[in-house]
Amino acid sequence: MEVDYIIIGQGICGSFLSWELSKEGQKLLIIDEPRPFSSTKVASGVINPVTGRQVVTTWLAEELIPFTWDSYSQLGEHIGEQLVEPCSIYAFPPSEQMREAYNKKMEEGPGFVKPLPIETTELYHQYFNFRNGAVEITPVWLIHLHKLLKGWRQQLATYHTLWEEKFDNTQLQIQPSHVSYKGIKAKKVFFCNGIDTFEHPLWSKLPYSYNKGEALIADIPGLPFKHIYKFGITTLVPWYNNLWWVGSSYDNHFTDDQPSETFRNRKMAELELLLKCDYSVIDHIASIRPATIERRPFAGFHPLHPTAGIFNGMGTKGCSLAPYLAKQLARETLYNEPVIASASVQRFSGILK
Repeated sequence: MEVDYIIIGQGICGSFLSWELSKEGQKLLIIDEPRPFSSTKVASGVINPVTGRQVVTTWLAEELIPFTWDSYSQLGEHIGEQLVEPCSIYAFPPSEQMREAYNKKMEEGPGFVKPLPIETTELYHQYFNFRNGAVEITPVWLIHLHKLLKGWRQQLATYHTLWEEKFDNTQLQIQPSHVSYKGIKAKKVFFCNGIDTFEHPLWSKLPYSYNKGEALIADIPGLPFKHIYKFGITTLVPWYNNLWWVGSSYDNHFTDDQPSETFRNRKMAELELLLKCDYSVIDHIASIRPATIERRPFAGFHPLHPTAGIFNGMGTKGCSLAPYLAKQLARETLYNEPVIASASVQRFSGILK
C-alpha cells in the first residue's frame, strides 16, 4: 500500500498538518496512540497576544490573531463544530509593578491592552479580591481543543487514514527517495508526536526541552462565564460543562508526568486568596509538553534525510503557532516554499549532520 505522507501524532500539530495536506488532495496515514492526557488535551486553549511580566506582544501576534481565527473557523466548519470564540482576558495585576507594565503597554498606543471601565472593574469586587485595578486584553481567542481533536479524528477514521497504535521507531525505514512503515510506502514521514519525537535518533540532538503543565478543573458557581480571568501566573479559563480550567505551571524540574500534590496545594491556596465565592476542585490534570531551549518551534526536513520531517516544539504556543506553521510546512512540502527561517529546523542543520 502507498500513501503520499505518513504523519506520526494527532495532537494540535499533527491535526493541522494533516488538514492542510488533505486540502491539497494528498493521501495520508496518521498514526496516533490514544492518550487521555496529551499536552493538547491538557492545554487551556487560549490564544493571548501578550505575554510575560513585561507585557510584551507575543511573537508574530499581529499575523497570528487573524490567521488563527480563519484557520479554526474553516476546520470547524468542515467537521461541524465551533472551534474558536472570542473571549477577552480581564487581567488583575497582582502587584503595582505589574500594573505599571500594563500602563506602559497602553501608553504605547492602540494595541491589545485596554483600560477596563471603572464600573466593570467595580463589579468584579464581588467575585475576587484585588487591589491594583484591572485591564482588558483583546482580541483573545478561546479554542475548543477537545472538539477539534475528536472531530478531526472522526474524519480521519471515516477516510480510513488513521491507525490507533503506538508508533514503533524500529519499524520505520528511511530511504533517500521514500520511507516505509509496516508495509506502507510514502514520500515522507512527519514526526508530530510530542515528546516521543526526540526518542528517534534523527532528532535526539536538537536543543529541545520538556516542561510539565498542570491545571485544576474547578466548579465556581456564579462566576461570569464570558471572560478569562488572569491574576499573574494564575489564570481561570472557561472549560467544558460550565467548569473552569485553573492553571498553569511551567515546570522544568519535574520527576514524572502525574498531577502533583505540590501544584494542587499551591493553586488551592491561591484560589482561597483570590475568590470571594465558593468553589470545588473536580479534577487535576497534567502533561509533559515539548518545547525548545530558544522558544521557537522545529518545522521542516532533516538536512541529511529529506524524506523525514519534524513539526514539534510549540511549548505553550501550540494553539497559535500550529495552524500558521502547518500551512507553511505543507507548502514547503508541496511547492518548495520554505518555512520562515526562525521556525525552520534547518537552523540546526550543523548539529543534525
